[in-house]
Amino acid sequence: MENSTSTATSAGFTLRVEGMDCGGCERKVVAALGRLEGIEEVSASSVTGSVTIHPEPHRAPSHQSIERILNELGYRLAAPSEKDGSDTPPAPWWQTAKGRLVLVTGGLLALALVLRMTWPDLGGWPFVAATLVGLVPIAQGAWGALKMRNPFTIEMLMSIAALGALAIDAAAEAAVVVFLFAVGELLEGVAASRARRSISALADLTPSTARLMENGDAREVSAATLTPGQRVLVRPGDRVPCDGRILAGESDLDESPINGESVPRSRAPGDDVFAGTVNLDATLEVEVTRGAEDNTIARVIRLVEEAQAAKAPVARFIDRFAFYYMPAVVGLALLMAVVPPLVSTMAWSESVYRALALLLIACPCALVISTPAAIAAGLSAGARRGLLIKGGAVLEQLGKLRTVALDKTGTLTAGTPQVTDVEDWATGQGENEILRLAAAMERDSSHPIATAIFSHAQKLGLSIPQTNGNRALSGRGVAGWIEDRELSLVAPRHLTAPTSLDDGLRARIAELEHAGKSLALLVENERPLGLIAVRDEPREDAREGLTALSRLGVQAVMLSGDNARTAAAIGDSLGIEAHGELMPEDKAQRVRDWQADGRGPVGKVGDGINDAPALAAADVGIAMGGGTDVALETADAALLKNRVGGIAELIDLSRATLRNVKTNVALALGLKAIFLVTTALGITGMWIAVMADTGATVLVTLNAMRLLGYRFSPGNATTGSASPRYQAATT
Repeated sequence: MENSTSTATSAGFTLRVEGMDCGGCERKVVAALGRLEGIEEVSASSVTGSVTIHPEPHRAPSHQSIERILNELGYRLAAPSEKDGSDTPPAPWWQTAKGRLVLVTGGLLALALVLRMTWPDLGGWPFVAATLVGLVPIAQGAWGALKMRNPFTIEMLMSIAALGALAIDAAAEAAVVVFLFAVGELLEGVAASRARRSISALADLTPSTARLMENGDAREVSAATLTPGQRVLVRPGDRVPCDGRILAGESDLDESPINGESVPRSRAPGDDVFAGTVNLDATLEVEVTRGAEDNTIARVIRLVEEAQAAKAPVARFIDRFAFYYMPAVVGLALLMAVVPPLVSTMAWSESVYRALALLLIACPCALVISTPAAIAAGLSAGARRGLLIKGGAVLEQLGKLRTVALDKTGTLTAGTPQVTDVEDWATGQGENEILRLAAAMERDSSHPIATAIFSHAQKLGLSIPQTNGNRALSGRGVAGWIEDRELSLVAPRHLTAPTSLDDGLRARIAELEHAGKSLALLVENERPLGLIAVRDEPREDAREGLTALSRLGVQAVMLSGDNARTAAAIGDSLGIEAHGELMPEDKAQRVRDWQADGRGPVGKVGDGINDAPALAAADVGIAMGGGTDVALETADAALLKNRVGGIAELIDLSRATLRNVKTNVALALGLKAIFLVTTALGITGMWIAVMADTGATVLVTLNAMRLLGYRFSPGNATTGSASPRYQAATT
């Protein structure tokens, strides 16, 4: 089946549906479409306003049959935009079906009130007319669901309540109930639409057009048509239209839309760039490496939408609860209508009225939407800050982590060796002289230590001399002639005359090696001139990130395949427990041991490749990959900003989301408990019941949307829990 409103996936297709704004809507759509022949599995999300259908092999249902069922339930497929095939932007509320229903029911109610005051002899008939007209679309939705063998819907409860009120001569109240229901539905739709726009706004980060280079000229084309291998021109101020690699030009790029990092990064030929980032300084020529459907923005959007389908355990519990809750409430309302007149002097009209009000207040819309709305807002808030979380279950588990195991190289450290110490022992010309001579000898070497020495000398602006007759000393180092001097650069253990080292130099070498540093000695005629120490140093943000974890009550541990001495030295400098000389399977076993010993739940942070066994063994695997395929696809969560502090942000966001869920559930159940009692006692009536139900639904949705403005402040983190540091959404 093909249609421009659908998005194909690996196992099915997704349809955008208008009017599906609550958990009850989801259940109606799933129940109805699930009975259609040719559909193997169906899921719906009111947060994204979408339905995902997995057809049976060779038996896919027709587009018309799906659309017919959705129309019978009161929904319709979103119209595609003529510009790019994406969904059209939402219409103003007064142009929507729910908005028109509010205007019609409100107008009829006002007219009925005027007629009651000016022509009393009409009695309640104006209100009867207002009720029936406003009830038509509600009853149609109830009838459509009933035909799909789903009688327990809010539309059915509302229809029963309104018709029942007319039957007991409460026409004015019935008209008010229909109007308030329409207002509540409209408010739900507006709130859901706002939350939906905050998610779909990610798609707006990629420009719709690109400047394609062909035969030396640039012409404007749709960014959606770009294919790998093509070249595009990105001018200063333009958004990069694709994932690609710079062929020519050097410029600073604002990558905050992708990884949340506020400081622009310098990019040069050979560097990768991502769709949606902003070119700040100079014109770039970029080769496309991924098509529009597979660029970073598209994958982030796909990940967020798929994550929302992976419900958290608490959300699955709420769904199961609501499934049994609705029939129980109908049974309770029936008892309320029948029993009191039989056992007391209560009039049948009064008992029926209370039963109808009970039906309205007991509707579980607010309860059902309370959890998925918060989970979806949490996932979206994370995605906008470069924190990708694969589902509500992962988001819930993150907040429970007690131990986090981190890889060393590339996670806690920069991943490349850096010069840490330069010492002049014999030249008398200072450290720069030692570095200048050593860099000359390492000029043409690609060894990581050689690269670190040469880069450090260049960074200091030293004039590096030419060498003659450079030769490798097999397994020991390098030797050559520099400025008519024969020099060599070797490791201390490879000195041909170790006796040339006095006790002080030996002690110094031992001290540096104990700190996990690799040493290179500059030697002339067997006489040591000086020393250069190199080590893969901790990242600039490592200490701050580990401190934030500690304040959240989470213990950080380092697992490394490097030698135990180096691992211990890095661990000591960072103040965390460290384990070295571990093979991948050893890391996974450590994680399992901690889980068994009560140190769990355990999170594992790594690059997603050589740490794969440990990532799989952990309760939550977190990849630091800077937007690579591994970061997006291997682990349960990924840090696009590639910072250690992002781990604490993930945990804090999880805890903030779970607090939001608890608040929402308390609001939904608390309001219902209060008004169930007052309604059963006859204190509150039907219109209050409707206000309580729809008002609670809007309240929990708006409360969940506060998570969209989540901000993490490491300095405010508190041990064992996170203080609320998210503010009202601004989008």
